[in-house]
Amino acid sequence: MPRHLLAILLALFGHFYMLQAQQRYTLSGTISEASSNESLIGVTIAIVELKTGTTTNEYGFYSITLPEGQYQIIISYLGFQEIVQSINLNQNLKQDFNLVEKTQELEGVVVTEDVERLDIRKPQMSVTSLASNTIKQIPVVLGESDVIKSLVLLPGVTNAGEASSGFNVRGGAADQNLILLDEATVFNSSHLFGFFSVFNPDAIKDVKLFKGGIPARYGGRVSSVLEIFQKEGNSKDFKVNGGIGAVASRLLIEGPIQKDRTAFLIGGRASYAHLFLPLFDINSKAYFYDLNTKINHKINKNNSVFLSGYFGRDLFNVSERFVNVYGNAVGNFRWNHLFSDKLFSNLSLIYSDYYYGLELDFVGFEWNSGIQNFNIKYDLKHYLNDKLQLNYGVNSIYYVFNPGKIVPNSPDSGIVEEQLTKKYANENAAYIDIEHQITDNLSIEYGLRASQFNRFGQDEFFVYQNNNPVEFDPFTLTYREADPIDTISPGKGQTLKTFFNLEPRVSMSYNFRENNSIKASYTRLAQYLHLLSNTSSPTPLDVWAPSGPFIKPQLLDQFAVGYFRNIKDGEYSLETELFYKDIQNRIDYIDGANLIANNAIEQIILNGEARAYGLELLIRKNQGRFKGWLAYTLSRSEQRTPGRELNLDSGRSNLETGINLGDWYNTPYDKTHDFSLYGSFDLNKKWSFNANFVYQTGQPTNYPIGQFEYEGVTVPYYGLRNKERLPDYHRLDISAILTPKRNTQRKVQSEWVFSIYNAYNRKNAASINFRDNEDTGRNEAVRTAIFGIVPSVTYNFKF
Repeated sequence: MPRHLLAILLALFGHFYMLQAQQRYTLSGTISEASSNESLIGVTIAIVELKTGTTTNEYGFYSITLPEGQYQIIISYLGFQEIVQSINLNQNLKQDFNLVEKTQELEGVVVTEDVERLDIRKPQMSVTSLASNTIKQIPVVLGESDVIKSLVLLPGVTNAGEASSGFNVRGGAADQNLILLDEATVFNSSHLFGFFSVFNPDAIKDVKLFKGGIPARYGGRVSSVLEIFQKEGNSKDFKVNGGIGAVASRLLIEGPIQKDRTAFLIGGRASYAHLFLPLFDINSKAYFYDLNTKINHKINKNNSVFLSGYFGRDLFNVSERFVNVYGNAVGNFRWNHLFSDKLFSNLSLIYSDYYYGLELDFVGFEWNSGIQNFNIKYDLKHYLNDKLQLNYGVNSIYYVFNPGKIVPNSPDSGIVEEQLTKKYANENAAYIDIEHQITDNLSIEYGLRASQFNRFGQDEFFVYQNNNPVEFDPFTLTYREADPIDTISPGKGQTLKTFFNLEPRVSMSYNFRENNSIKASYTRLAQYLHLLSNTSSPTPLDVWAPSGPFIKPQLLDQFAVGYFRNIKDGEYSLETELFYKDIQNRIDYIDGANLIANNAIEQIILNGEARAYGLELLIRKNQGRFKGWLAYTLSRSEQRTPGRELNLDSGRSNLETGINLGDWYNTPYDKTHDFSLYGSFDLNKKWSFNANFVYQTGQPTNYPIGQFEYEGVTVPYYGLRNKERLPDYHRLDISAILTPKRNTQRKVQSEWVFSIYNAYNRKNAASINFRDNEDTGRNEAVRTAIFGIVPSVTYNFKF
């Protein structure tokens, strides 16, 4: 190529680049609710002419860089009136918007075609979002709105049944879910052993569950991330809302401290059914209470601070002889800073504590255990242009594990005070996540998380021969606890074990025919904390343990592919996904393992593997008087622990049989079929009706396969693990909501919620037990059910 031609091309390219740089400007700002100044998460900002756009982040901030020009922008958010506005972008423009909530209309919410195309094009998949209003409409037991129970109605999410705590995502265990409330970790998500969740629906602004394709900013669990944000408080007017139910009531107050700059929120819930037990000569108690608080202050246009907290407790008391107290306490200080119209940052200082206390008066001791963490994290979001966004940050968490302390509750109890060895650890991470729109039809989100876990020293650490705390008996083909050969005392300043993992993430979306897209994702995650539990759902007595010399971190590889479609301009939507999960180092327990008050938990644990795979289907009707969804999941969840190959002192290796003969077996949370149907119908402005139907394959369990007599005692024996199942689970729930005609002269708005849980009185089995029939002398199976039909009434109000 001649030199003069090359010089001309370079000059033209430079001129074109400078012209483009000069002619691109940034539109940015915050979007909030007009009546309260509450920032709104996930609001869509669509640029009609360019068929592009963006959404607001967790604090209501948005930024998009576009070529100079005249544009029509559409601001839309479900449940709010749409804003259509023309702008002349000839310089960097800061534009805030206030959205007005829609009044109830039978026509439903109208969303434009361009806005929906943005949703279908996003690379993020395997994500479920629920609005607070939807959660409040879904019928649940005893009429108390419940975040967790609502999520279970969606594909890929199950639980262990009625009155079970926690939830399971895509065949994973409950401890594999990271639960965040205003970014703080919640270690136990249930009240009253699973009857209710700890989240007050009145205080919640946004709920989002990531089942796969998890962005790189999240880590520490291998199944899912449940992210919940509390409301910030009304900075314009004082507002009060609450409800009075059959077993619990709630009250939330919010308002301005300094109008349009500083606001507060405080909300409380408490149950009171125990107050009526003395009427029936029952000397027992079972109740819960919790408190949500938040203060936010806008320092200036570039800086805001937030202080939020949660405190909850449960108490279970049987005749003052058995007293159980447990609950969560979390606090978070956050600072939002805007470096420029393209760079947003958030600094968080977080404290989280889970406490479990038990007093057994008839034995003569008190038991206290728990876990604490202190977390500092710094996140930045960089809006480079309308096609490229960067998310990056760091965080560090310090853990203190208290497996238990036994204290005598009287001088003559005969119990000796004992503190099980406390454990300490530190988890660090740095990440970068890139959202990249390659073409009009192809978008990719890719990132990398680097995580490090340090297990620190402790007061007492056992040493074992061949570094093996679990022995295998080749004659009985069973595992047993090894005896320590030494005890050392490495201090907290020493490091027992360090782990480092790279966790790549990638998601992509290809859009075609306007309202169709195909998405795929790959996720790798590392989990360094483990919940020690031998029940199908978590209990307050379960203990968290860190990875270390004998317990390896769990490592997940998940693949997912899906097809998504909007039908009839978004009136209907279809989501289908296939997923496959492979988990390394899933902990398993030897037969007869004792998890309670065990100071050498490594002696009963083996590292195995797990896998889960399945198909998810979700069909939604999004608009009109009738709305709802149909959800179906076909899946399998299995785990196995093959025999270890050990290097002995003699140099020889010995292959063991493993757990369950080393074969795959169903996990306790395997549900082959999971079907949910939910519908909501607005009859008129006064009455609305809701119903949901649930069907699930019975959960795996073990039944005796025989018995023998030993010294006059009948002893059952069991076969391979989880070969049998409980009967299939199904029920129908219905509710009606009456909203009286509002008196314009009164500020109070109210509604009555009438609900029936388990409308056809299905006796779903929580367990199957076996006993001798006193009349026939033969063995018989006895079904234990938690609930039959449960009617309830709740009165809600606000002013």
